[in-house]
Amino acid sequence: MNALDIHDLTVSYRDKVALQDVDLAIPAGKLAAIIGPNGAGKSTLLKAALGLVPTVAGSVLVHGQPYAKQRHLVGYVPQRSSVDWDFPTTVLDVVLMGTYRRLGWIRRPGKAERARALACLDQVGMADHADRQIGQLSGGQQQRVFLARALAQDASVYFLDEPMAGVDAVTEQTILSVLQDLARQGRTIICVHHDLDSAPQYFDWVVLLNMRVIASGPLATTFTADNLRKTYGGSMRAAIAHFQHFEEELEQAKR
Repeated sequence: MNALDIHDLTVSYRDKVALQDVDLAIPAGKLAAIIGPNGAGKSTLLKAALGLVPTVAGSVLVHGQPYAKQRHLVGYVPQRSSVDWDFPTTVLDVVLMGTYRRLGWIRRPGKAERARALACLDQVGMADHADRQIGQLSGGQQQRVFLARALAQDASVYFLDEPMAGVDAVTEQTILSVLQDLARQGRTIICVHHDLDSAPQYFDWVVLLNMRVIASGPLATTFTADNLRKTYGGSMRAAIAHFQHFEEELEQAKR
């Protein structure tokens, strides 16, 4: 059974089509990247799958069931720029929010939930910052805290919207290590990713998107010059340059 199945998904903002007739299937246990040019609908695809933006048509299944029935299986890390970091709350409180879905709105987090939240912070290297205000952290630290909140949900499928954009090298490697560990546990990771150079090193499944799914599948057979050309169109030269660099690295590795 696939972790995610999307059929005929269409999203419009007023009169502008953002996504059209998207069909997508991602098997469980994959570390998948959604890649495409600016304005391709990458973030919109995640938000539509999560019911955060209205859709014109289409369906979303998580492990074979409608998303509405499977919300508890899904974790989400939004773009850092979309969050109000001036909200007066501590790092630990932010991560504890990840436990609310399983607790319900009546029960309050107890010792077990606090222990889990601290363990998730430790997993991303932020346990020492548990009592700090979230707005006092650097951008990379904030991103790690939001990843810890998603980990606290103990989800089966994780959606992340450009988790490595604008972060320092240490944070990028920390995030990657956590995501790889989750994939090894059989969890499914679906990331909007902007860097073509690092995609072949970080992911084993690729979705190439430009309002429609151009190609989707294992990296080795999907991340090709022809598919990149179809995806990027006018930006083809930059995309192909990245791909050729990737091919050169593969040849050197074979030697």
